Parts: sequence; C-alpha cells; structure tokens
Amino acid sequence: MADLQEYKCPCCGGAITFDSALQKMKCPYCDTEFEPDTLASYDDELKTEQAEDMKWDTEAGSEWQAGEEDGLRVYVCRSCGGEIVADETTGASSCPYCDNPVVMMGQFTGGLKPDYVIPFKLDKKAAVAALKRHYGGKKLLPGVFKDQNHIEEVKGIYVPVWLFDADASAKIRYRGTKTRTWSDSRYDFTEVSHYSVTRGGTVGFRRVPVDGSAKMDDALMESIEPYHFEEAAEFRTAYLAGYFADKYDVDAEESIARANDRIKRTTEEAFARTVTGYDSVIPENTGIQLENGCAKYALYPVWLLNTEWNGEKYTFAMNGQTGKFVGDLPLDKGAARKMQIGLTALITAAAFAVSLLLWLI
Repeated sequence: MADLQEYKCPCCGGAITFDSALQKMKCPYCDTEFEPDTLASYDDELKTEQAEDMKWDTEAGSEWQAGEEDGLRVYVCRSCGGEIVADETTGASSCPYCDNPVVMMGQFTGGLKPDYVIPFKLDKKAAVAALKRHYGGKKLLPGVFKDQNHIEEVKGIYVPVWLFDADASAKIRYRGTKTRTWSDSRYDFTEVSHYSVTRGGTVGFRRVPVDGSAKMDDALMESIEPYHFEEAAEFRTAYLAGYFADKYDVDAEESIARANDRIKRTTEEAFARTVTGYDSVIPENTGIQLENGCAKYALYPVWLLNTEWNGEKYTFAMNGQTGKFVGDLPLDKGAARKMQIGLTALITAAAFAVSLLLWLI
C-alpha cells in the first residue's frame, strides 16, 4: 500500500486534514483553510527548492617577482602583534590600529602580492581638516580629542581587501498576507489571507569587498565605502611610499563567510523590493547558487586615528579616496554634569522669578 501524503500547514506547521463539510483542507490548530489544489501545488513547489551553493575560487593575488620586495620593510606592533609593511623611507612611530609603538623587524618576505591598489587621493591635511570638522561644535568632547598634537597623529594606511566577483542565481519564497476586517451589529470580523510568493532571477556582483585585516573592524571599513574601483591601478610598490600597508592576516578562504553574507543580504533586499501589495511579507526560504565566483586581492587607502578615553578605544577612519569620514565620539561626563547643574540653576532661578512676579501682581 502506498504511503499517505501528509500536508503541513504553511502558517503554523501543524498537520492539515480534509474538512468534508467545507470541502477544503483545514488546519485544526490555527483554523486556516486551503483549497486542495492550492495546497498540492504549494507542496510541489517546496520539493523543487534547492539548497544554497555559495562556493568560490579564491586564487587571489600573485607571487612576488625577484627584486620587488627589496624596498619593503616590516614593522611589528608590540601590542596587537600585527605586521605592518612600509617602504624603507617610512619612519616607524606607532601602529595605525592601536597607537602603540611598532618595531622594525627588517626585510619584508612572504605573503601574496596584491593584484590592485587604489592610490591615496586625499593627503594628511585633508584628513586632519575632516577630523576637526567632525569635532566642531561639540562642547562636551573631552579635551584630549581636541589637542592639536593628538590630531596630527592621523596615519595613512593601505588596508588589505579581498574583492569577490560572482553571478548569484536566486530563488526566494515569501509568505505574504492580506488582512480584511468588517463588522456587523454583533461581531467584528478579521479575515487573513495567506499567499506563497516566489521570486527568482540572477544578480551580478562585482568586487564585493571584505577587508583582510583582523585588526580593522569590518563594520568600520564597510561604513567608509564605497570606493571607486575605476581609479584602481595594477599594484606597484611605489604607491606605498610615505604610507603604511597592513599585511593581511585573514586570507581569502576565511573571508568567504562575510562575502556570502553581504551577497545574500543584498540579494534578499533587492528581491523583497519587488514583492508589493501585501500587508506583510516574510521570507521563508532563500536558495542562492553562485557561478563564476572568484576573488582578487587589493589595497584600499584609509586615514586612521586611534585613541583611548577612560579605558575605551575610539577609532576614526576616512576613505583616502573619497573623503567619507566616520567615528564615534565620547562624552566628557564631568563637563556634562557641570552643564546640567548650570541649566538646573538657570531653570530654578527663572521659576523663582516667575513666582515672585506672580506674588507681586
């Protein structure tokens, strides 16, 4: 004897039975009703859904050629342990990430040579000016942040970035609902109609960036995007003159998860914008298959300032190509309390003056 087909309710997951009085399938748990043909087609659709397949070819970067590394030196940070690369004329002072002293260890060796570099377009003066504008008008900012010598500690660094290309074929299923309400002389009624909505198609992704530095906060790096890749050049060591360059410590394979997350999130958002006309839309299944997935290695220009205040680290970053600037600022609680006391005294004095005036009248 063949096995009986059991249907699950798309709304609550309960087992659905046939209601002979209604001549429909009905869920005994949430009372949702379905036409048998509709439920059968929905079940057939579920069987065709594919699991995600997001694999990459991560052969990024290239081997250094003879003599290319001769002018490079490696500086090691005593605090975070990062290896920072610079040309032989760059003076070592402090780590661009944690502001602790760095020590020159000698000739650079190892690692992959970047495929591309986006050269610095904005100099240190532009970065300092942007930082001053960021501080401007903030009366409760601690004094250490406004100190001129401190502001001059802004450093230019090339951050290692893995660039992912792929064509994403996606099929996404949503549950849409439409709600209708009405009343009669005795009752209020609510009818909720459920719809299975499917969207499918292909989205092309080019140069999705994921930074290859464990010391660089991913969210901070993404917040100063976008970079204009049309201004990128094939890598030459000459671009490093006068700047630091971080040696990647997160390779392309380790960066795949974040690249997939960015691609999946962007694809879901793009498809969701096409699902209109419903009171609510909930994604229920996402299937993404990648084709032609590959990665390249590049260096992106960033101006950085790291400092601490009351045991907390604050990082400011500026896109060295476009000038986009980000960074959180602390609050000087002492100054805030003084301002609060002053405002309280002012309000109290004003209230007393009004009371006195009313009493005199």
